[in-house]
Amino acid sequence: MHITRVGFGSWAVGGDWAVGWGNQDDRDSVTAIRHAVARGINWIDTAAIYGLGHSEEVVAEALADIPKSERPYVFTKCGLVPDPADRSAMPSRIGAPASIRRELEDSLRRLRLDHIDLYQMHWPADDGTPLEVYWQTLLDLKREGKVAAVGLSNHNAAQLAAAEALGHVDTLQPPFSAIKRDAGTAELPWCAKHRTGVIVYSPMQAGLLSGAFTPERAAALPANDWRSRNENFKGAALARNLEVADVMRSIATRRGTSVAAVAVAWTLAWPGVTGAIVGARKPSQVDGWLDAASLSLSATEMAAIATVIGRAGAGSGPVEA
Repeated sequence: MHITRVGFGSWAVGGDWAVGWGNQDDRDSVTAIRHAVARGINWIDTAAIYGLGHSEEVVAEALADIPKSERPYVFTKCGLVPDPADRSAMPSRIGAPASIRRELEDSLRRLRLDHIDLYQMHWPADDGTPLEVYWQTLLDLKREGKVAAVGLSNHNAAQLAAAEALGHVDTLQPPFSAIKRDAGTAELPWCAKHRTGVIVYSPMQAGLLSGAFTPERAAALPANDWRSRNENFKGAALARNLEVADVMRSIATRRGTSVAAVAVAWTLAWPGVTGAIVGARKPSQVDGWLDAASLSLSATEMAAIATVIGRAGAGSGPVEA
């Protein structure tokens, strides 16, 4: 697959659940997805767990009127199973083959598709299923033609190596931003060496690097928005993170683009990164970050961001590639 440098992330469009972003109007979500596709985005990332299946249903609705020849690739994930009796409970990490196969069939039904373009294990299983077992299940699904490519999300370099011994890991989906840089230590180099594609998520660190975030906005986040409970959005950590957003704002002003585009372009500048997943709840937000697909930050600009990260002590992980 040849994918655009940025893709549409549909975590937020799932609405309210244990790790949701608060209430979301489905009409806005559908409009945003269609707008992204019209602007040239050729892949959408979702997951069975987002909104307990609702995100996949919204994606299906958004794509329903688009001719098949013009539809974007659809990527989804498995391995997180909700508690049907408690929507607010954290999901279980299940790797049992029967569960993965059941999840795939449910995703195909919700997405109204006959196959998935990329299917990824969302998190390492903690139900006792060995990595080799659930990874073999994904490889089998690929061999059977139910999915075109398979990958791992939120797995480390050692786990990638264990999976690669059984069959090629097509993709890794790690969190990666100028605040959460840990994947730059081992995972990105491993993927570059093994020709594993990398589609990073949360490149704007859940909005902190969007240019629109303030201490006041953080304090006003509703209780059903997971960010209201996250340490990155509180106190000294929030202040450090907003310092990084400020240096990106100065670069954005000089380049005639948005802070969001600079934040996403920062991730795309790292060796090994194939594309970035960027969320949006309405079309104007898509327009805010779309420049990142063609924006190339200079060595001087990357160094300026690294200097501020180091001085502020923001986040964790290497500050430069």
